[in-house]
Amino acid sequence: MALSAVAWATMLFAIVVLPGVATVVLVRSLRTEERKLTLIREQGSIDSYSPRALEELREWIHANPNDPYASEARERYNECVQTLRESDEPYYDWSADQIETLETIEE
Repeated sequence: MALSAVAWATMLFAIVVLPGVATVVLVRSLRTEERKLTLIREQGSIDSYSPRALEELREWIHANPNDPYASEARERYNECVQTLRESDEPYYDWSADQIETLETIEE
């Protein structure tokens, strides 16, 4: 069974386009990892959560205080808050006001 012209065109398009897309994604990923590495070298650590992720973690901790992982989640939350307070430049898009309003969670 012979392939149609559309099938050949689709395969050719994929062969030409996919390596380019993969290269762009790889370069972008390497640049973000390089930025993380630079911040770790300069500051000793980086924030481990974005503003949204840290807020979701806080909400989960408050909603599940008796979960077996709650103490570990509190520890991770508090570590991120402490890192944000000590860092000159956060990795994620944190404003100074957001960092200032963060409070640690006690058990």
